[in-house]
Amino acid sequence: MADLQGVHVACLVCEGFEWAELDQPVRALRDAGAVVDVISERRGPVRGFEHHDPNGTVEANLTFDEAQPSRYDALLLPGGALNADLLRTIRQARAFAQAFDREGKPIAAICHAPWVLASAGVVDGRTLTSYYTIADDLRNAGARWVDREVVVDRNLVTARKPSDLPAFQRALARLIGEHRVASAASARDATDGEPVEPQPYHHSPS
Repeated sequence: MADLQGVHVACLVCEGFEWAELDQPVRALRDAGAVVDVISERRGPVRGFEHHDPNGTVEANLTFDEAQPSRYDALLLPGGALNADLLRTIRQARAFAQAFDREGKPIAAICHAPWVLASAGVVDGRTLTSYYTIADDLRNAGARWVDREVVVDRNLVTARKPSDLPAFQRALARLIGEHRVASAASARDATDGEPVEPQPYHHSPS
């Protein structure tokens, strides 16, 4: 994965997430220098699954009420049917997706996680993939569903299942890099070519 120093990623998750679809991307992002906040209904352990079997926990360091979309550069939505079906009902999770899509920030969703994007109303007219069992739901939300390893449509990166993770992670890193370049160019244009110093990210735990 490319150098992601200075990048801040929000990972939204509820109990029942597919373990590999959180663990592998988060590890890869952190290894590349990104700061990843795991955001859930409450701080503390959130239980993951490997398909139908419990498989460890991840520590959520922020709640949906505490986290602000404006503080992040990219959004990661792991799959897992239980996780995604609950996440899509949470107003703050839908608001995260809506805010990121309005600003063209990278959103990465795998497996059942595109359900969240459908409920947030951001898939109409977009091309994406997912686990095959929710293809009709995405089509009904206005998306063009395709059966591919990974699909990039503007700021959306989607994939189908854990075996797609290597391609999913590469596509996400590439999209984050492209967004950083575009954002820097936009900032230069806004200041008539003068370089803009990046602002440090600060989070003070409550």
